[in-house]
Amino acid sequence: MAGHEVIMKPFSDVHRLGNKVVATLLHDPTVEGLDVALYMDGSASMEDEYGPRGILAKLAPVKNLVEPQMRWMLEYLANKDRDGKVRVAYWATGDGSQLEEVGELTGPQGKDFRFPGPRAYGKATVMLPVLRDFVAHMKQQVQVGARRGLAVIITDSQISDAPNVMAYATQVAKEIASGRLPRMNFVFVGVGEQVDEEQMEEISHETYPGVGHLWCHRIADRMEEMAELVAVLVDETMTVAAGGTVYDEQGNTLKTYEGRLPAVLEFDVPATCKAFTLEVAGQRFTQPIPEEHEEDEDHHEEERAPEPEPVSAPAPRRKHRGHGH
Repeated sequence: MAGHEVIMKPFSDVHRLGNKVVATLLHDPTVEGLDVALYMDGSASMEDEYGPRGILAKLAPVKNLVEPQMRWMLEYLANKDRDGKVRVAYWATGDGSQLEEVGELTGPQGKDFRFPGPRAYGKATVMLPVLRDFVAHMKQQVQVGARRGLAVIITDSQISDAPNVMAYATQVAKEIASGRLPRMNFVFVGVGEQVDEEQMEEISHETYPGVGHLWCHRIADRMEEMAELVAVLVDETMTVAAGGTVYDEQGNTLKTYEGRLPAVLEFDVPATCKAFTLEVAGQRFTQPIPEEHEEDEDHHEEERAPEPEPVSAPAPRRKHRGHGH
């Protein structure tokens, strides 16, 4: 798109295709206070993905399949976070129930941050400590402005404590429904053949009174697909329950979203329309519409290529198993 065209918050990308406008939301416009955490499986089954360490690493070049994916996800997720910092930790370390905190990392830090794997690979894959950690983290962050939480949890194996996870999630949902905890979502991604898809579906398909779904999940076949799939799921999860309405400059309604506002808005506009306004939860956001350019999509991709922008990720190249919820 032309350099003079300005994209206003809460949008990260707006372009025109004929009489259609496609606008991508940077984040949920009703929630400025999103806090994001990224939990990476640190169990023993992940050791080959991180590559050899110590003496073995000196014998041959180390191929760490996880690190480039972590870097991409961190930069992408930091763009969603209210202060640009993502809580990052390895989970299922030590005896399988321990967490090894990496730190609060920014997007720029993620470009060259080292992710060699946990100090001690876990003997099991116990997820309950992840949920406890994130809830405790959110209770702290609420005191300094957080109003919504998003935890991305990656695993490559079967969960050891699924019943405990489901019981705790039920309690978390009750706390959210009563207003004692902020709205939270868990993006649950499995990678590889050792994942128990039926178990993931059982956890993710649960609905809770007053809350609906807490989880969404899918499975990637290979580690190299992980970051792309996480981006897709995060964009699907970033929706507003209140819905919204899009107007032109004269106040005419262009489109009404009932129930849920998607991360990517698509609507038709009159040929003379130069701007639109999104109204959601009593707030109004006006955005000029960029002029249509030939090969607009190609130019946009070139702009975005050097580093991931906070936009809706492209659809996965391969077919992924699992469902959004």
